[in-house]
Amino acid sequence: MISVGIDVSKEKSTIAIFKPYGEIVAKPFDVKHTKEDLQSLAAMIRHLNDEVRVTMESTGIYHWPVLQTLLANDIFTVVVNPYAMKLYRKQSIRKGKTDKMDAMAIAQYGLDHWVNLESFESTQPIYDELKLLGRRYRHYMRMHIDSLQELTHILDMTMPGINKVFAGWQERSGRNKVADFAAEFWHYDNITKMSESQFVKNYEKWNKEKGYRMNETKAVEVYTLARNSIPTLPVNYSSAKMMVQEAVRVLQSVDATLYKILAQMKELAKSLPEYGVVRNMGGVGDVLAPKLIAEIGDVRRFHSGKALIAYAGLDAPPYQSGKFTGTERHISKRGSSNLRKIGYEVMRCLKCHSAPNDSQVYDFILKKEKEGKNKAVAKIAGLNKFLRIYYARVKEVYRENDYIQNRCQKNLTSKLKNRNTKGLA
Repeated sequence: MISVGIDVSKEKSTIAIFKPYGEIVAKPFDVKHTKEDLQSLAAMIRHLNDEVRVTMESTGIYHWPVLQTLLANDIFTVVVNPYAMKLYRKQSIRKGKTDKMDAMAIAQYGLDHWVNLESFESTQPIYDELKLLGRRYRHYMRMHIDSLQELTHILDMTMPGINKVFAGWQERSGRNKVADFAAEFWHYDNITKMSESQFVKNYEKWNKEKGYRMNETKAVEVYTLARNSIPTLPVNYSSAKMMVQEAVRVLQSVDATLYKILAQMKELAKSLPEYGVVRNMGGVGDVLAPKLIAEIGDVRRFHSGKALIAYAGLDAPPYQSGKFTGTERHISKRGSSNLRKIGYEVMRCLKCHSAPNDSQVYDFILKKEKEGKNKAVAKIAGLNKFLRIYYARVKEVYRENDYIQNRCQKNLTSKLKNRNTKGLA
């Protein structure tokens, strides 16, 4: 048996090839991530006269060119969790890190774990696209938070207290009424120079243009706030209007991008067979359903509900020594933090509805709270149960689809046989 270890970098990879008992087939060498070099690497691996297994670390997107080339050439390829490889390297008492040393360590890892290595199985492209969109959504969400804080800071100088009057950003619609209002009026002095009736008329006209519902009481409330407040940034500053409108423009641009990404995620998620089942689960709405599916991916890659829970980092590893057995165990957090965040948001939404359609998880959370558990702890326990239910229901959907496809295939095969039999007769 031959173990090929690949240490992946951004534009190149370092390869080491070992046999058992420390026999070196090839000293570490570098390969650039070009079609020609990667195809040459695959051809060289295929010509090795023995059973070959290639091992590499998961490195975000950098290992994908190498991985796709090897899989296209039917080479047994393993993608290892970087944390597992880090723990393996720590077994050596010798300190030091180079690409060659890492490649040799990865190749040795392949030999030491030869029996337990599993070849990488690619998921459907739609899950990969959803995951990529989910990552971009979180990136722009961080920009949204920064832009919103900047706008809030400026409005505290020109229109203090206006954030409490209007509802904030609506994730479903991608609109922010505070930002729209600030873009139009931008300073309380622009409101107070009008009479109350004039402002109410202008406010009504603005609502019609923006598509908001008119509320005269709200207009009076804003006018009263404008008269009683003391802006710290004078309206006659030449840069005051520019600062407010630029902060609004940046925020609205980021919000528009978030809305487009979420709309695309919804379209992709709706094409999956499990979307209807996931959407109908308690606490999951139009916004959270595509996010949840994007983060979990293809549920068929997990062998059980426990594996999905471990993937989320919600498992509590056992601790036992002698006669002592630990019972108060914390979750491991060795998994997807993004999935935990989205799952916790689902539990918060579920808890907000006193009588959800799917009450299994809701009742379980209430039960944990009655037992004296902290509310956050109860929600995490509810998320654990939620993921088990998610796994069972989605797996059932795919079992039914597979059953229907097999029946259709058998019926088609039998019809073709009957036609052939009649033709021979």
